[in-house]
Amino acid sequence: MGTIKISNIRVYAYHGCLVEEGKIGSDYRIDLKVKANLKPSAKSDNLADTVDYVHLNRIVKEEMAIRTKLLETVAKLILDRILLEIPIVNEAKIKVSKLNPPIGGNVEMVSIIMNQKR
Repeated sequence: MGTIKISNIRVYAYHGCLVEEGKIGSDYRIDLKVKANLKPSAKSDNLADTVDYVHLNRIVKEEMAIRTKLLETVAKLILDRILLEIPIVNEAKIKVSKLNPPIGGNVEMVSIIMNQKR
């Protein structure tokens, strides 16, 4: 078993419960970790035998582009797609952070963390 991490994926998206958030948008940070059997790819040196992190990044960007009210919802959609589209992934963990959230205070970010196993 091995782990692939992608840290600090930055996207601009329109998630949130407030109408203004859907119009103005906000900056987001996504950290992703997936677990898979990486021994075959270590032996073969073949991209087809591993988890392509370009594919992971594309899933994150595509799902973040679809507006949701809750960070939990978009995180679940990303996890579902990873497990659906990348069969060798056994487990995925995601942290979705909204930077400078509009919560009436000086807050750097709010984050949710979710994980899902096959």
